[in-house]
Amino acid sequence: MPKGLSTMATPGRYETPTASELHRLMWTKNGGNSHMDEVYPRIYIGDMYAAKDKRALQAHHITHVLNAADGKFNVNTGPSFYRDTTITYHGVEAFDMPSFDLSPFFNPAANFIKNALSLPAGKVLVHCAMGLSRSSTLVLAYLMIHENLTLVDAINAVSANRNISPNDGFLEQLRSLDKKLHCH
Repeated sequence: MPKGLSTMATPGRYETPTASELHRLMWTKNGGNSHMDEVYPRIYIGDMYAAKDKRALQAHHITHVLNAADGKFNVNTGPSFYRDTTITYHGVEAFDMPSFDLSPFFNPAANFIKNALSLPAGKVLVHCAMGLSRSSTLVLAYLMIHENLTLVDAINAVSANRNISPNDGFLEQLRSLDKKLHCH
């Protein structure tokens, strides 16, 4: 469990905060803003520059890359980009628009991260174009689904290490997931 989390849900007492409360939570942190930051043990969030810097990925011992901005109109890396490495690739063709439904990708992406971390030396980079919205949304979903964190705890854990900003539509989708997982 990451240190510094004080909002652990008591059964039956936790309620998903409003979107505006969640926005306040994200921007009160002094997280990093480099091309790639470790936001949870062995989970990194990054931008397209980090994704395309194979030398830096190898230096960080990244074994898996989850591209939350896959496709020819986004960050068009794909498995062939990493064919000269040992990196395992997973692409999600998502657009950073509040109207885009990212929730169908929550479980497949969370399972990809979980599988990466099940390897003793597994490290995963989750990236999109800027490493702010799509990638952070998928990491937050992973923390909620597989690490059993509430949305608040997940945001606290990630934003302590990187500034994140899921768009309003993604935030609502995360709030729905939070209610499904934690508010019985």
